[in-house]
Amino acid sequence: MVLKTRDFGDIEINDADIIQFDIPIFGFEDYRRFAFLYDETVSEHFVWLQSVEEPELCFILVDPGLIVVDYAPAIPAGVQKALGEGDLMCWLMVVIKEDFNHSTVNLKSPLVVNSQTKIGAQMILEENYSIHHPLLAQKEGA
Repeated sequence: MVLKTRDFGDIEINDADIIQFDIPIFGFEDYRRFAFLYDETVSEHFVWLQSVEEPELCFILVDPGLIVVDYAPAIPAGVQKALGEGDLMCWLMVVIKEDFNHSTVNLKSPLVVNSQTKIGAQMILEENYSIHHPLLAQKEGA
C-alpha cells in the first residue's frame, strides 16, 4: 500500500508491517494503525512511528538502550496479554525542542511492540521514571 507521510512523502509499505495499537497511544486514541519508518542517514537507534490513518501524525522514537543503560521496565500482565507471545521491542517517545540540546524522552510511558504479532501498546509504568529525561547526555558542569 502507498502510505502518505509528513516527513518522507509517499512511500510503499507492506500491509503485514502495520502495527495495531490495541492499547492506544495516550492522547491519540482515535489512531490505532502505525508503521515504523527508518532513515539510515540518522541512526539505527531512531525510528519514525507514522500513522497509517493520518499523514501529519508521526512520532520520533529512540531505542532506550541508547539513553539509559539499565532501563528494564516491568510490563504489566494486562499489557503482556494484549501483546501476545513473541519478541518485544521497547521504544521511547522523543520530544524535540527548539534547542535540540534540550530535547527529552519519556521513560515513564514507553511503547512496546510485539515484532511477531505486530501489536503495540503504550503503558504507564509503576516505576519512578522521568517523563522529561534528557535525550542527550549532560556534560559535567552544564
